[in-house]
Amino acid sequence: MDEPDRTNTERIHAVVTRVAPSLVPRLYYGSPGYADGTGKIVLFYQERAKFKARYGNLAFFGAAQLDEGSMWPTSFAITEISPSDEEKIAELVLKAVGGIAP
Repeated sequence: MDEPDRTNTERIHAVVTRVAPSLVPRLYYGSPGYADGTGKIVLFYQERAKFKARYGNLAFFGAAQLDEGSMWPTSFAITEISPSDEEKIAELVLKAVGGIAP
């Protein structure tokens, strides 16, 4: 994986394994993802280089419990991950698995 995708996926992996150790890392159509105990993908990172895009994409699926009313974001563009971005990712992952943000 090219930079910054490599660093982004490493940082996302560190956050996910810290705040949601129950999620299992697995590939989702060749992209790094995380599944729940039933094998359903909760989130994945779509690398920018693979799709020749300007940014990577952190996406959440139906198994993620991000519901807020009748409309909510499920995908987030990422160029590079800052420490404050890591905090936001941690909050999203915790919410996605039904936890409470710190």
